[in-house]
Amino acid sequence: MTLSLIQYRHQGGNRRVALATDAGAYALSGPSTVYELALDAADSGATLAERARALASGEAVDIGAALAEGRVLSPIDHPDPAHLLLTGTGLTHLGSAEGRDKMHRDAATATTDSMRMFLMGVEGGKPAPGAAGVQPEWFYKGDGSALSAPGAPLVSPAFALDGSEEPEIAGVYLIGRDGTPLRLGFALANEFSDHVTERGNYLWLAHSKLRPAALGPELLTGPLPDHVAGTSRILRDGEAIWDKPFLSGESNMAHSIANLEAHHFKYGAFRRPGDVHVHFFGTATLSFGNGVTTRAGDVFEIAAEPFRWPLRNPLAIAADAPVAVRAL
Repeated sequence: MTLSLIQYRHQGGNRRVALATDAGAYALSGPSTVYELALDAADSGATLAERARALASGEAVDIGAALAEGRVLSPIDHPDPAHLLLTGTGLTHLGSAEGRDKMHRDAATATTDSMRMFLMGVEGGKPAPGAAGVQPEWFYKGDGSALSAPGAPLVSPAFALDGSEEPEIAGVYLIGRDGTPLRLGFALANEFSDHVTERGNYLWLAHSKLRPAALGPELLTGPLPDHVAGTSRILRDGEAIWDKPFLSGESNMAHSIANLEAHHFKYGAFRRPGDVHVHFFGTATLSFGNGVTTRAGDVFEIAAEPFRWPLRNPLAIAADAPVAVRAL
């Protein structure tokens, strides 16, 4: 049975956590956040799913209504947003190099750095257990303040040249009290990026990724299915202007999840006890690659089994806010 966790606000405004099963969703007693629940589970020696089942009450929760009313939160957050890190890897999925290669191709270059990076992953991204695999492309997106809730706008800065979706799966992790990375589960994700900036020069990838991101309503506990099939759509005035399937899961990836995790958490700075990490695993499907130009008010919709609820976020554009450095 697929078990997932949802953070939401009760009609009275108090935060709650719900456990969703095939039979329905039920409020938990005790911890009011997934972060508290995860710490509790780690301290008790139980898995996250075991601890959630033990705390499940008989109080049914209508997640669909909570979504419609804007009461569902991101499935993970941290009391101090600076201690939640958003990072990711690119060129990890079979087919993901095609669009990037077109974006970065130079007439004088037979094989781009992007294609070489992708082929390295195909050849060495799934090592045998215990062996070291090739490291992936890696990027930083921001901290917990850059995480948008389901239904909340993804706000593109005024200086951005583009704001487009990236339908992905993200891994969610808590660093245990002894510095061990603990995988809490997986979430649908929109790793929102600026592809026009990236296309200008692939060395601007780091700039293009400093944008908000969103996670789907639920945190899927347990392993990620080997094959995840979903759909990514863009709605404009209620009508789909772009609709395309996307694939994830290890059977559709050049890297194993274990290899992506190993190369992220090998850095001591990423094993600080109490921190939370959201790590985006990449995609091969982009509307930008099909020539779509988004505009304010467009709604990104990402859905995939075994996740029960889709992720929807409208696009918004921030007001221009020039920044001047002042000598102190």
